[in-house]
Amino acid sequence: MGGRQVLAARQLLTETLDGELPEHERMAAARSVVAELGSPDRLLELIAELASGEGDPHGCARLSYRHVLGFDKLLLIDDGPRHMLRAHLWHPGRGAIGKEDIHNHRSPLASSVVRGRLAMELYAPRGDVRGADTTIDGGIEADRYQESLADGSADWLLEPAGPARLRLTQVAEYAAGSSYALPAHTLHRAWCDTAEPTVTLFLETGNERRRHTDVFTAAGPHPGTVPKVPLDVDDYLGELDALAELLRSS
Repeated sequence: MGGRQVLAARQLLTETLDGELPEHERMAAARSVVAELGSPDRLLELIAELASGEGDPHGCARLSYRHVLGFDKLLLIDDGPRHMLRAHLWHPGRGAIGKEDIHNHRSPLASSVVRGRLAMELYAPRGDVRGADTTIDGGIEADRYQESLADGSADWLLEPAGPARLRLTQVAEYAAGSSYALPAHTLHRAWCDTAEPTVTLFLETGNERRRHTDVFTAAGPHPGTVPKVPLDVDDYLGELDALAELLRSS
């Protein structure tokens, strides 16, 4: 199902990532895949083919939406629990709470910056008591939530899990042409670091998926349920077409 570029991308995902791989090998393989598929010319060809209706526009539209963290998630290839390949379009200044939310994922991930620049911070939990002086080591106080999908819908369900303290472990910037990979449990937050839109190619991979993710916020309480509104097919194809034009102009 799909045109030449879709089939080639599926074949690369299958040949490189299928099978039982140790996590460090899977992350390295996933990073090589997004670097290859995320080269501007190749990604443009894939996006343009999908915008013409190739692939699975109805299925992918149902899992594409405008994320609360300030970017558009456009599903390109859905291989069920094994691989999900997405294009992320980051908008400068959108998603004011996005920079405040620190989170991890259900499975290992890799991402390649195709256009623009992405800033990222990595965090680790601390065992300190809330209320300690955070100016000494740069630690931050946060509220922890367990995030899962609500039964019978695609909405995010956020269950409070108590206070937490986190420490910043790494700060990085990723310019166009760079890539990274993270284990599923790694706490991080990322945002568009330029005045122009940033495009990334994002891959979640692996047969084992965590039942929930962890979300930490210092921006105040979150609602218990956050709606996830999928794009309809026409909007999905329109977003892909606009993304192709953006890539052509880069």
